[in-house]
Amino acid sequence: MIAIGGFSFRLKTTDADFLEVLQSRYAGFIGDESSSEFEIDIDLCRPGFTSANPDVEVSNRSGHWIMQRGDFVAEWSPTLHSGRIRQAAAAYSTDSVLRIIHTLVLAKTGGFLMHAASAIRNGRAFLFAGESGAGKTTISSLAPADATLLTDEISYIRNLDDRYVAFGTPFTGDLGTPGENTSAPVAALYLLAKGPSNSIEPVEAAEAGCAVLANMLFFAEDPEMVRLVFQTACDFVHRVPVFRLTFVPDARVWELIQ
Repeated sequence: MIAIGGFSFRLKTTDADFLEVLQSRYAGFIGDESSSEFEIDIDLCRPGFTSANPDVEVSNRSGHWIMQRGDFVAEWSPTLHSGRIRQAAAAYSTDSVLRIIHTLVLAKTGGFLMHAASAIRNGRAFLFAGESGAGKTTISSLAPADATLLTDEISYIRNLDDRYVAFGTPFTGDLGTPGENTSAPVAALYLLAKGPSNSIEPVEAAEAGCAVLANMLFFAEDPEMVRLVFQTACDFVHRVPVFRLTFVPDARVWELIQ
């Protein structure tokens, strides 16, 4: 059983070798199978398996979600809390399907996944978002000893009791190190930019909302789900301060993050 963000998934496969791969991949996020909320069966295909579409495609067919990419074909039933994946024996494929399913589950509860590094310091979580090369991995690698890294790539955000909480994930970026399996309330979102000096400036709500939407992970072309995601982005920037953080790749930047 894999628990991420407070949601637990039981991954089932008859291949003992691949089960060991999954246990290694999600070490630190494995829990008691008796408490799993969702189940996913994994059917392994022959090496070199590819589906018809090389790009991610997520669609709703009569209440069931169908997901496919070149390396997997999957389905997910929100009503039955169960799904199935056909894939080659690559943990990356399982990882990708889990991310998509989590975006669907989170959208219904006011949460989301975001292209952002995140870390906890002094009991509060800080998010660092930006396009590729903006500095997510850099600022994660510069984090001081009293900071707990949640992720260097994909932040996991839930709305719990009218406050946003960031959770650690096993989803890794260039650091290749899974985050810690812990959580904390979100104190701020920083939009990253590299520059000649370290500085922080507030971002207006309209720009902040656009930035949040641009960095959210969401794949479903479904009008109702898109509406929910848009509402969540607007609510998030209303409740959480957003700043632009321009920084030099030096550990002193963390002196500004309190």
